[in-house]
Amino acid sequence: MADLDAVYEHSESLVTRDLAGEKIIVPVRRNVGDLNSIYTLNSVANEIWLLLDGKRTVSEVVGALEQEYEVDSSTLASDVCRVLDDLRDEGLVRSKEN
Repeated sequence: MADLDAVYEHSESLVTRDLAGEKIIVPVRRNVGDLNSIYTLNSVANEIWLLLDGKRTVSEVVGALEQEYEVDSSTLASDVCRVLDDLRDEGLVRSKEN
């Protein structure tokens, strides 16, 4: 599970587009978009994505989302960590060394 003190940033080899309220992410491999690996993020996951700037900790991301959603802090932290784990496992984000 993602560490609340960790800082995440987007992987470098990606192309992203917004389409109909969702974020579309296509990994770029060998200078070509990997169309077999297209990812879509719903609006909440997209908000998490936008907060992953390589500067904010996971805890700060959770704090920013707490301002928008009425959910208890531990549930929100667990949900954010789950999304980050999925994004990391797919190679879309990486933990930045502090």
